Amino acid sequence: ERRDEREPVVRAQRARRWCCRCPDAAQLRFFAPAAMRDYDELTAFLGEWGPFQRLIFFLLSASIIPNGFSGLSAVFLAGTPEHRCRVPASANLSGEWRNLSIPLEEREGRQVPSRCRRYRLEALLNFSALHLQPGRDVNLSQVEQEKCLDGWEYSRDPYLSTIVTEWNLVCDNDWKSPLTTSLFFVGVLVGSFISGLLSDKFGRKNVLFATMGIQTGFSFLQVFSTSWEMFSALFLIVGMGQISNYVAAFVLGTEILGKSVRIIYCTLGVCIFYAFGYMLLPLCAYFFRDWRTLLLVLTLPGLLYVPLWWFIPESPRWLLSQGRIQEAEAIIKKAAKKNGVQAPAVIFDQIEVNVHMISSSAYFSS
Repeated sequence: ERRDEREPVVRAQRARRWCCRCPDAAQLRFFAPAAMRDYDELTAFLGEWGPFQRLIFFLLSASIIPNGFSGLSAVFLAGTPEHRCRVPASANLSGEWRNLSIPLEEREGRQVPSRCRRYRLEALLNFSALHLQPGRDVNLSQVEQEKCLDGWEYSRDPYLSTIVTEWNLVCDNDWKSPLTTSLFFVGVLVGSFISGLLSDKFGRKNVLFATMGIQTGFSFLQVFSTSWEMFSALFLIVGMGQISNYVAAFVLGTEILGKSVRIIYCTLGVCIFYAFGYMLLPLCAYFFRDWRTLLLVLTLPGLLYVPLWWFIPESPRWLLSQGRIQEAEAIIKKAAKKNGVQAPAVIFDQIEVNVHMISSSAYFSS
């Protein structure tokens, strides 16, 4: 009997020594228990849709809402209103010459004031001083034109201000506005690559809340941007944080929830809550038409997610992959208590987990 009790231990020790000499996952099958149980099988006593699963489902789904804000916020933050060259109020022009100081251009089949050109101000001052009439004494098509040397006048409908009006991202600088959006998605691209690596190393929960903090913190710093360059650099970091917490929440939910709920979470849960944030974005933009105020309003809800740290657990699957069996069992037992079910005294067999880890290590190193 004593020999039978020690047999699993001896086999696991042999597996470790054998793996060190020849890390071939196929050779470990001899040492592994005959009935290697699946995680879902081990935690089946929790049920599929108890209070614990419902809490995790809705809290993780709710954490996606700010991503709907930031993902397309540039549509309103970097909106370009109608604009035209500014003619200084101090310029001694008659009302008639001031009204005709901007040449017309064809846009979408209509003659509209030019956005980037004006008649040469020095020439208009001379015409006005000589009391010449535009169109009668002066042929406007022959008057020399110049760039908007005194800046621009912007329509305050529908935006009171945007980063375009703040830093004059029009005419020769109109390439900067789309570049701002592109830099955000460069951050999304970089975050897509590194988020999985970080969550594998530091844990899903840690990466989720750290990147939510990055997204919220750097969005808040954007409110105080003093230049386009500063705003765009911060926007890139926000993009990295946005996709990283999205991926972390997605993975954390799929690893905690059961098979049937997992499918609903990945399709309806994540997507619907993202769409909800997306729908709130134009509503906020309608009421807050100054870009700094709008960005602040979109950023502050991120602080509401701080208390979720005490409600969302780490992924038991990830803890098991790190050999932290007691922590994984503590989470499962707490979930069982919340669901009103009795958890087994031992949920994850130490030897079974060790052999599984050795098998996984041998597989990925081969």
